[in-house]
Amino acid sequence: MTKNIIKTIALGTLLTFSFSNAQQKPKVVLDNFFNNEKKENKETKALESWHYTWNDTSNGGFSLLGEIFQKQGAEIGTLTTAPSKKDLKNANIYIIVDADIDKEAYGGKANLIDPTSIKNLKEWVKKGGVLVLMSNDKGNSEFEHFNKLAGEFGIYFNEDSYNRVQKREFEQGKVMVPAGNEIFSEQKLYMKEVATVSVKSPAKELLSAEGKNIAAIAKFGKGTVFALGDPWCYNEYIDGKKLPADFTNYQGTEEWVKWLLKQTSKK
Repeated sequence: MTKNIIKTIALGTLLTFSFSNAQQKPKVVLDNFFNNEKKENKETKALESWHYTWNDTSNGGFSLLGEIFQKQGAEIGTLTTAPSKKDLKNANIYIIVDADIDKEAYGGKANLIDPTSIKNLKEWVKKGGVLVLMSNDKGNSEFEHFNKLAGEFGIYFNEDSYNRVQKREFEQGKVMVPAGNEIFSEQKLYMKEVATVSVKSPAKELLSAEGKNIAAIAKFGKGTVFALGDPWCYNEYIDGKKLPADFTNYQGTEEWVKWLLKQTSKK
């Protein structure tokens, strides 16, 4: 069997994927431009991307999420520039998480979601792309420009914060998923300090916390948009080390990943 080849082109471009076999794997691309946090490696002294990135194995990383996508047969990559039409042709799923405010961004100035990126993403979703938008709560995420993108699909992230957890009072962060949810089985998830989400057609509500909607999905053309007011599936909350056993974030993440990948086959 001929092996798949993953090739990195250059800094600032997408990790592209070349396949010599007939059956291509879904490609999951994680934004590292609008979310562009960096810190110094203590050993090498080099600056490294971190916080909601595939290679970050710390509490705030997405390394376990990346592994779940790979276990489900997907390839993962990273985009360190604004998404061009050419970049998006190499993606089945594109994920933007926690768009930066200036105080978080490398260099102290955030890369804001711009009209060209919005146009490119809207056209890509319409043709069958799956767009994932995960915000953060008030004071920890950029809202104005992020909402210009989300608004194209009937979704609006409110600049607020619910499910606020005091110290280790984990029950304050519970999200109860009722039977019949489109993505998740009936279970208890943990989502802390979540921005609420308002919807209009074509979007519809998906999850609630404290009686407020916190997630939405939208069908747009041949594509799908998923939105949630929290980056809920980072390492700290799916590794099974911190949360009480009755929270099922790892299970929920697996169900969510399977659902996202299923949407890519509905073109």
